Amino acid sequence: MRKEIADIEREFMLIGRYKVLAVPNPETRRLEKSSYILLRRLETEGPMSIGQLAQAFSLDTSTINRQTTALLRGGLAERIPDPEGGMARKLRITEQGLLRVEEELRCRLISFDRVLSGWTPEELASFAEGLAHFNASIERAPQT
Repeated sequence: MRKEIADIEREFMLIGRYKVLAVPNPETRRLEKSSYILLRRLETEGPMSIGQLAQAFSLDTSTINRQTTALLRGGLAERIPDPEGGMARKLRITEQGLLRVEEELRCRLISFDRVLSGWTPEELASFAEGLAHFNASIERAPQT
């Protein structure tokens, strides 16, 4: 394996160890990671079926079912008929879900700003570009 690949793996392992996204205000209710990711997807893509979400995240439908059940119970998402007339019902983010996503995003941005405060605009742009390229590579890679 190339040394650069091993270096990247090590850095990702370290990221998982640190509390980069620590709560700026302990009274703030934080969303679980899976809830935040699902709600952000519904916010940006619009209503999606369980099958579409499973495909988007390369997860099985039972996993997505468990995760979306929590969103439905919490009033963060709702089931609606397919706006395009399909048979499968779709999930849509609720107003409460939007408010919670905005609150979570605000907390995350504060945390990232704190961690990256000494970076130049060029360093930030380069890092963002590299991460976007990395995420696009993940989406193109065959799923195992």
